[in-house]
Amino acid sequence: MSAFSTIQSHLESTNQTHEQTQADTSDYVVVGSGSAGGVVASRLSESGKYKILCLEAGRRGANYIWSRPPMGVVFMIDNPAVDWRYYSEPNESHGNRQLYVPRGKMLGGTSAINATIYNRGQRLDYDTWGQMGCRGWSYDEVLPFLKKLESTEIGSDEYRGRTGPIKVTEASKISSFYDLFIESAVSVGIPYNPDYSGATQEGVAMAQQTVYRGRRQSTATQYLEPASKRPNLRILSGSEATSLILEGK
Repeated sequence: MSAFSTIQSHLESTNQTHEQTQADTSDYVVVGSGSAGGVVASRLSESGKYKILCLEAGRRGANYIWSRPPMGVVFMIDNPAVDWRYYSEPNESHGNRQLYVPRGKMLGGTSAINATIYNRGQRLDYDTWGQMGCRGWSYDEVLPFLKKLESTEIGSDEYRGRTGPIKVTEASKISSFYDLFIESAVSVGIPYNPDYSGATQEGVAMAQQTVYRGRRQSTATQYLEPASKRPNLRILSGSEATSLILEGK
């Protein structure tokens, strides 16, 4: 969200105090605490110069019982308490059907309810955006930020980050099936690629996950939870923004 000298937000919540529901003055108001909003709110609060207000419509926090274990996703994908349960518009490309589009409604947004699979975009996609006029969005320009967000032992330093807040690990081989699957793919000409978030995405490999020691690494746990200790960041759950009123510019 843009910065305004004074921002008044009407917060709709049944579990907040009278003081919280009054107009608040902040330097920045971030609507949503997901993979974009959670990072933005956390980063804005780092210098201590600004007052940040982060609004989240959902009521569940970073340590919601089904969010921390990765397999808890099966209890959240169709759960209205933590999922907006959106549907796409009908489209000819998929038989004029509506497709189910789960989206997180809790602290951390969809990063708190997804399947934890980590997969970067294609180099060609970023470079095409840059060529079309999206300045700053070519692969070489985006790569430093992709590296900055992660901490992983996978791949080379040229492409992977080592000190970021989100830990990225390789999925465990819980049975011999995985080795057999990879061997089968290689036998028909599909290359084995130990790091599909590195130089190229083509090939077969074990999935990369935003999981560490059996626990999900969400925007809520890795950005907002540490940042919440800063006095200049205020996070309000159960606060759905229904409109934005701008005065002057």
